[in-house]
Amino acid sequence: MDLIPSFSVDHTKIVPGIFISRQDQLGDQIVTTYDVRVTRPNVEPAVDVAAMHSLEHIIATFLRNDPDWKDQVIYWGPMGCLTGFYLILKGSKAPKEIHDLLLRAFKSVKDAEEVPGALAVNCGNYRMHNLEMAKWYAERFADYLEKNANDPMIFEYPKAERLVTEDGRQFFDS
Repeated sequence: MDLIPSFSVDHTKIVPGIFISRQDQLGDQIVTTYDVRVTRPNVEPAVDVAAMHSLEHIIATFLRNDPDWKDQVIYWGPMGCLTGFYLILKGSKAPKEIHDLLLRAFKSVKDAEEVPGALAVNCGNYRMHNLEMAKWYAERFADYLEKNANDPMIFEYPKAERLVTEDGRQFFDS
């Protein structure tokens, strides 16, 4: 099987940031999936599961209510590795163009007094939330985004280099 594009990103070099994971053509529309990396993979600990769940709820609510962006938001959800989130938007914006939106979204977490939709009727695991830890991660990432707003490293994936033989075989551990 072919290696999917997101696995061709060198996870030993990626830093927290906002990256284009993929772009898809759906009819006459482009849909862009962004990798919103909150922690450094395999270097920093993964985000606490309950905090990640709370961040998912709070930021999804923020994004889907932002008057300028709500009609472009298709999806916001956690990565399985718990180092960040995927944001899927209609259209094709450079990561730097959504920096302010995500900065505002993560900053908004500090004002949350409760996790939206954290009731049994609304959530499949309503007991698994940690608002205080979510606030800690959100503040940390917002500070990082602010301090590094002009650093291209937080907007461009480092690519893994692959050795390809003359007959086209790829070695993925090179």
